[in-house]
Amino acid sequence: MNKELICICCPMGCHLSVDIENKKVNGNTCKRGEVYGLNEVINPVRVITSTVKIKGAAFTVLPVKTKSGIPKKLNFEVMKVINSITVKAPIKCGDIIIKNILNTGIDLVATRSMEKVNS
Repeated sequence: MNKELICICCPMGCHLSVDIENKKVNGNTCKRGEVYGLNEVINPVRVITSTVKIKGAAFTVLPVKTKSGIPKKLNFEVMKVINSITVKAPIKCGDIIIKNILNTGIDLVATRSMEKVNS
């Protein structure tokens, strides 16, 4: 069985054909395309970017992202966890907001610093 993909590793956008049974990729012009094609079919992952509620800051939400890709099948579960929390200012960019989210080994980190404001 073959799966057709367009590689997103570089601007070339190679049209890949992934042979799932034999774990072979055709159509790639570089090694990154082969790795991408196999990973996308066997174990697709995504970096989640979102916001969490924050108290004591000038804004009401803090931008966050997973430090690396999490299994695609966990996207909705991760979003439930992200939407259920509230953090308190101050937060520095890079601070871990949730360590090892859903036991994936991946941390959720702040992508912006927010100082505490007096209200």
